[in-house]
Amino acid sequence: MIVACAIFMECVDENVIVTALPTMARDFGRDAVTLRVAVTSYAVGLGAFIPVCGWLADRFGARTVFRSAIGIFLVGSLLCVATNSLITFALARFVQGVGGAMMVPVGRIIIIRVVQRADIIRAMNYLSVPAMLGPAAGPLLGGLITTYSHWRLAFLVNVPISILGICLTNKHMTNTDEPHPGCLDWTGFFLTGAGTALLLLGLSLIGSELVTNRDACCMAAMGVVLLAGYVAHERRTPLPLLDLHFFDIPTFRASVLGGSLFRIGLGAMPFLLPLMLQEGYGMSAFESGLITCASALGAVFTRTVATRVLQRYGFRSVLVVNAALSSVSVAAHGFFFPCTPTWVISVVVLVGGFFPALQLTALNSLTYAEVASRDVGRATSLGSAVHRMSLGLSVTIGGIMLQISRLANGHASIMWSDFWPAFLLVSLCSLASIPVTLRLPRRAGEEITRASRI
Repeated sequence: MIVACAIFMECVDENVIVTALPTMARDFGRDAVTLRVAVTSYAVGLGAFIPVCGWLADRFGARTVFRSAIGIFLVGSLLCVATNSLITFALARFVQGVGGAMMVPVGRIIIIRVVQRADIIRAMNYLSVPAMLGPAAGPLLGGLITTYSHWRLAFLVNVPISILGICLTNKHMTNTDEPHPGCLDWTGFFLTGAGTALLLLGLSLIGSELVTNRDACCMAAMGVVLLAGYVAHERRTPLPLLDLHFFDIPTFRASVLGGSLFRIGLGAMPFLLPLMLQEGYGMSAFESGLITCASALGAVFTRTVATRVLQRYGFRSVLVVNAALSSVSVAAHGFFFPCTPTWVISVVVLVGGFFPALQLTALNSLTYAEVASRDVGRATSLGSAVHRMSLGLSVTIGGIMLQISRLANGHASIMWSDFWPAFLLVSLCSLASIPVTLRLPRRAGEEITRASRI
C-alpha cells in the first residue's frame, strides 16, 4: 500500500499537468504545444537518475532511498507552486523527476524482493490499480482546480500524500540487506544521464520558441552520440551502471524493448487528448478531465480479468493480439469531429483504457520472470530507464507531429483537424512492438501463470 500510494501520487501529478497545459500556456504567454517541454523536463529527471536507482538501493538500502525520493518529490512539488516562468517551472519539474526516478523503481524493487514468484502477477495487478486510478483522479482534479481556481494549487495535493508516505515508510518498512554493489560507474552515469537529457530536451525544443531548431537538433544529436558511447563503454566495464546483457533474456527483452515501443503510443494519449478537447473542441479543463478519466475506468476492469486471461492464453498471444487492439483504440481518438456526441467520445475513451491496462499488467509481470532475485535491482534500473525514455519520447513525437500537421494545414493555431496524424503515428509505434513480442517462445512466462494457479 505504501508503494502503491507513491505510484498513485506520481500518476496524479503527471495527469494534472497535461490537463492544465492550455491554461498554463496562457499564464506563461506561450503556445500550448511549446509547454510539452514542461512534461519532457520531468522525463529528463527520470531518465537521468533512474539508471542509478538500483545501485543506490543496494548501497544504502531500499527504504532509505525510497524515503529520500518522496522528500525530493515533495520539494519539487513546492517549487512548481512557487515558479513564475516556463524556464523555472521546467526546472522544478526536473527536481520532481529526480524524486520520481528513485521513488517508483525502488518501490518496485522492494515489492519484487519480498513477493513470492507465485504471487508476481497478483502483486503487479495490485500495483497497477493506483497506476489506473491516478489517470482518473489526475484529469478530474487538474480540470476542477484549473477551471474553478488556479493550476498551481494542484501541486499542493502532493504535500499531505508525501508526508504520509514518509511517516508510513518509517513505521512499516525495513531496509533490505543486499551485498555491496561495488563502486558506482561514474562514466556510465554521465553518459546515460547527459545523453538522455540532451536527447529528450533537444527533441522537445524542436519547433518551440525557446531555442532555434538547429540548436535543438544539435542537442538531440549529442544525446545520441553519448548514449552510443555508453554502449561501447558497457562492453568493457566489469560492473556497468546499466547491464545491457539483461537483453539476452527473452522475456526481459520482449517486456522492456517491446514494452517501450508500446508505451510510446500509450504515453502520448494523456498529452494529446486533453489538448485536443480543449484547444480543438473548446472544452473547459474540467470538461476534458471528465472525458479523459474514462480511460482509467476501463482500465480498472482489467484487474478483474488480467490473471485469468494470461492463464488461459499465455503471455505471447495476449501481448501480440492486445497490442494490435490497443493500437486501433489509440488511432480511433484521432477521428473525432466537433459534432461527435460527447457520449461517443467517452465510450471510445472508456473502451480504449482496457487494452493498454491489460498490456501493461502482462509486460510488468513478464519483466522479472527469468531474472534472479539478486539481479532485480540492476534489472529494474535498466528496464525503468528504457521505459521512461520511451514515455518522454511519446510526448515529444506527438508534439512534433502535431506541429507538422498544423503547419501543413496552414493553421495559425491548433485546430481539431491537426490531431489525427499525431494519434495515427503514435498508434503505429505501439503496433511496432508486435515483431519484438513475436520472438518470445510460445510458452514464455508459463512458470508464473502456472504458479499463480496453485
